[in-house]
Amino acid sequence: MTPPSKHRKGPQLTTADGAPVEVRRSARRTRTVAAFWENGTAVVAIPARFTAAQESEWVHRMLEKLHRQGTRRAQKRRHQPATDAGLAAHAADLSARYFGGRAVPTSVRWVSNQNSRWGSATPSEGTIRLSDKLRAMPQWVIDYVLLHELAHLLVAGHNAAFWKLLEAYPETARAKAFLEGVSFATSRGLAAGPDGGESHVEGDAPGQRALLPGDAD
Repeated sequence: MTPPSKHRKGPQLTTADGAPVEVRRSARRTRTVAAFWENGTAVVAIPARFTAAQESEWVHRMLEKLHRQGTRRAQKRRHQPATDAGLAAHAADLSARYFGGRAVPTSVRWVSNQNSRWGSATPSEGTIRLSDKLRAMPQWVIDYVLLHELAHLLVAGHNAAFWKLLEAYPETARAKAFLEGVSFATSRGLAAGPDGGESHVEGDAPGQRALLPGDAD
């Protein structure tokens, strides 16, 4: 029997991208299988009672799901505006979609010197700046911050009229909660995944399906 909580490395086991893989067996883990990144290594945690065949099946399955998760995030990032010009064009599209095109910034750009704010606007100049810390976040969060700053070009303060504008965006409450969670975790030194988001997947032990957050199947 494999000793409880023993960490074992499979012989020359790697991911599809060539990253090292570590299999960890634990007596405390009885019903779930997990996969996550740790210092550049893909770790698959399995129950200690697994047979060699079950280990092989679940390591393969969880590495596939970890890879799919990374692929989806890479695809999402490719759709995000990477340049200031792209960001400005996207802001114009959001203004047209949610504010009837009434918010017309003179410039929209990414900045690296905003450590305490996700975004800022100067209504008198029509300028908007977004923290580059947002780049790793979901597009719907970036869109909320952009719309927040676009709304400031129409209403300077955070009054009822300001929040009324943002009611048009369906992800406002969700994005606010997301950013509050990130701020809470950061203030307490909690680490995020390698791309700024969650990089941990769970599955149930044999007889059940492993499912990634956001999977449609």
